[in-house]
Amino acid sequence: MAAITATVDGRTETWKDKKRWIWPVALLVPLLPFGAYREAERWGLDLFWFLGPLWILVFIPIVDTIIGTDKNNPPEWAEPALEADRYYRILTYLYLPLQYAGFVWGAWMFLNGDLSTVAKIGLTLTVGTVGGIGIANAHELGHKKVKLERRVAKVVLAQTGYGHFVVEHNRGHHARVATPEDPATARFGESFWAFFPRSVIGAARSGWTLEKNRLARKGTGPWTLQNDVLNAWVLTVVLFAGMLVAFGPGIAPYLIGQAVFGFSLLEVVNYLEHYGLLRQKDEKGRYERCQPRHSWNSDHVATNVLLYGLERHSDHHANPTRRYQTLRTFDEAPQLPSGYGTMIGIAYLPPLWRKVMDKRVLALYDGDLSKINVDPRKRAKVERRYGHLATSMADAAAGSGTTEPATAST
Repeated sequence: MAAITATVDGRTETWKDKKRWIWPVALLVPLLPFGAYREAERWGLDLFWFLGPLWILVFIPIVDTIIGTDKNNPPEWAEPALEADRYYRILTYLYLPLQYAGFVWGAWMFLNGDLSTVAKIGLTLTVGTVGGIGIANAHELGHKKVKLERRVAKVVLAQTGYGHFVVEHNRGHHARVATPEDPATARFGESFWAFFPRSVIGAARSGWTLEKNRLARKGTGPWTLQNDVLNAWVLTVVLFAGMLVAFGPGIAPYLIGQAVFGFSLLEVVNYLEHYGLLRQKDEKGRYERCQPRHSWNSDHVATNVLLYGLERHSDHHANPTRRYQTLRTFDEAPQLPSGYGTMIGIAYLPPLWRKVMDKRVLALYDGDLSKINVDPRKRAKVERRYGHLATSMADAAAGSGTTEPATAST
């Protein structure tokens, strides 16, 4: 369906998705291990085995800068037809066989490709990149009502051992997002390196607890394959056991390394999506409903195509089952200064991250630290660092009669 036509208010309207033939570019990602081999052989440089990290941290930021942003939304009348178009769904399914072709081939190359130690590390990280970006694919599939899509999501997640993500993200993160109770919401003043273990451990614990409680309500214990966390972890155990049988114990560093790097990419994206943002409580102590202002957005074309629209995160939280091709951008959503590729690199460097992002968080809340999700372990340091700035911003907001959070400059 190249064009959508409908009668709107007595007029015939036609709309085309200008990114329709760009979305398949996401399928280049699972081909990165093969591209790394080709370029390493061509140039004789082990550097090219690191094509996955280079793709994320160098290539995509450059393309994002060149192409820029797209703030266009599909018209409301076109959304039902756009959602029903199976073309977009097929693209998400195609990622899976390509992902596992690279995963198995990478294992063979790791042991039989006569690679240096440096090349093996690069290959492992590149395969991990495929698994990590695959989590964005699983994120898209795991939110859907179609059982097949949810099952495919679990298989995608098996490579990184993060099958609990489907449960914790859908029923945990979406309920607690932008609150101190959410392990996947980064707190103001918290570095990525402090957030990473807190989120990894918290997500696994939360996913298990959610499933344990669900099964308890049905009168069943957690040690059953009806447990969606347990059966997802079993997929990883079976996959890794099969790889160990097929390739021997020497493949273990490859399996562990690619999985850790893969889910670290998910967690760094989690880190930047809600950093410092906080839903306020009403007079009854209940959190307000999640709004566009509770997610950091980016409309950069390249990253959105590669991550199935994940950067349009505000609409995703408002409408979790909405398919990636129909996600919208909102003027009121706070905007990241660049796409995820650039922001991931910045997140790895805490001083640079604070310089880029802290002022934006403060601007959103007019410098009122009580309205910001501040890391309790860093509150004293945050108050020393930003207390004077917060006071001046609050005074300026009061003087101008501002009643809504200011929009941060990007």
